[in-house]
Amino acid sequence: MTRGRDGGTGAPPTKHRALLAAILTLVVAISAAIYAGTPAGDGTKGRTPPAGDGFPRGNAAPASAGTWVGAWSTAPAAAEPGTGTTGMAGRSVRNVVHASAGGTSARVTLSNHYGRSPLTVTHASIALADGTGTAAALADTMRRLTFGGSARVVIPAGGQVMSDIARIAVPYGADVLITTYSPVPSGPVTFHPQARQTSYLADGDRVADVTALAYTTETRYWRYVTALDVLSHEADGTVVAIGDSITDGFGAKTDANHRWTDVLAERLHEAAEDGRDAPRYSVVNAGISGNRILTGRSGRPADNPSALSRFPRDVLGRTNVKAVVIVLGVNDVLHSPELADRDGILAGLRAMTDQAHARGLRVVGATITPFGGHDGYTRARERMRQEVNEEIRSGRVFDAVVDFDKALRDPYDPRRLRADHDSGDHLHPSDKGYARMGRTVDLDDLKGAAPVRL
Repeated sequence: MTRGRDGGTGAPPTKHRALLAAILTLVVAISAAIYAGTPAGDGTKGRTPPAGDGFPRGNAAPASAGTWVGAWSTAPAAAEPGTGTTGMAGRSVRNVVHASAGGTSARVTLSNHYGRSPLTVTHASIALADGTGTAAALADTMRRLTFGGSARVVIPAGGQVMSDIARIAVPYGADVLITTYSPVPSGPVTFHPQARQTSYLADGDRVADVTALAYTTETRYWRYVTALDVLSHEADGTVVAIGDSITDGFGAKTDANHRWTDVLAERLHEAAEDGRDAPRYSVVNAGISGNRILTGRSGRPADNPSALSRFPRDVLGRTNVKAVVIVLGVNDVLHSPELADRDGILAGLRAMTDQAHARGLRVVGATITPFGGHDGYTRARERMRQEVNEEIRSGRVFDAVVDFDKALRDPYDPRRLRADHDSGDHLHPSDKGYARMGRTVDLDDLKGAAPVRL
């Protein structure tokens, strides 16, 4: 891997660079102001539910020894179509998420980022799944989630809320069920499509159900829930991977946890168990399919916001972040004019690195992977990809480089993915390709803080 980041040659002309810097500074300032103003407290309190609601007593847990880390996350991606009037009113939403670290207690973050009205949640729960691909909970693990001591919480439009600590042992690699129920209309629903995970819906308040009988509707979306943290003795920090569909895991086998981030998490876990000199980190995923560095889609707030604008929320806002992996750029190349601005892409990547450095975080960045044979391929776009990758490899953008281009490309035709690493669309990796990516990251590159700038 290439290491180091300095000024050096290869930077854009002074006048152009100054203009880009001014634009990027404005974007960062606006996004930081937006997310700084997003409520993240306990929400609006309501009445404590009566006894006999199906939950064991004493679900809430006091803080104890250990370190809070992110066990799972997803980025709020868009307002779910068709939910603008009623949202999920009268339905239980059972999200299934996969833990990249184990812990003795847990807490959950719920988001109403895309809602235009307050979201009232009257019941929420957390439990371990009774196996893979099921809405059933493992016996005796069902726990009620509370918010400021109450089962009821009202999340303002555009806001988010973190639950109280729940006393539940979450093993590494467990599928965790996070269920919410809202009795009143509220929309649109904040969701994340392309979850590569089957979740479930049920009519009525089925939050405390241990069986799967009522959960008759399968869904490939995550709704409302955006983070699961655990109080861990296994990990002492979190790696956040921000990217597009290649980080989101598009094309990977559903319910198999074959994203490259899952493979990286497994490697870190195994290294810690073996006592190797590797960072004791969990891994959380902030990929959004179709994401670009500089531009988002329409909407207020924007669907699929630019990576630069969401960086404060989806990366810096995660729990106990120690390192960041940035895997972005292919959509900026593919969906830009034939001769799009290479320097704009690089300036955006540098701006995210600077934001991370301001928090003392180490940044590993990836080269852009091949897309020869894809519908969007042109010689001009291939030339731009190569130019961006050349600058990334130079060490002037990130603290260290993971060369996903080299890892996945066909050695006989470097413009294309290797056949066995190609999912079939000539853009997204296969499960084998994702595994190769997860194994390519040098664990030592995740160590340490941001380098000191003199």
